[in-house]
Amino acid sequence: MSQDLKDKAVAYLRALESRDWKAARALCAETATVWHNDGKGEQSIEENVAGMEGQIESIESMRYEILRQLSQHGEVLQQHLVHVATKNGMRGEVHAAVFFGFNDAGAITRIEEYANFIPVGQDS
Repeated sequence: MSQDLKDKAVAYLRALESRDWKAARALCAETATVWHNDGKGEQSIEENVAGMEGQIESIESMRYEILRQLSQHGEVLQQHLVHVATKNGMRGEVHAAVFFGFNDAGAITRIEEYANFIPVGQDS
């Protein structure tokens, strides 16, 4: 089961990479919530996906590089980099640690993301 949940966490990120918002949303429970360390509080999964969709126009490419995953029953903790390139030429990496919570059916119920964007050329 834990490998299955790890695979689902990665599938969610791959859907975001390919801008397949419907596929990303389908991996989540209707009541899923998302929290980021940006001070804005919690969002519903609908609000989170809509926010990403609204900001994606400026992004030329986005690729998730999974560095490590740990799991236990109903949970995945993951560290990854998001390699980002914008249409105006800016390049950078988002360094992130993400918690995924799952219900018994294997749907994502909770995402907590601690992230920091570092432009290319600066020390991480």
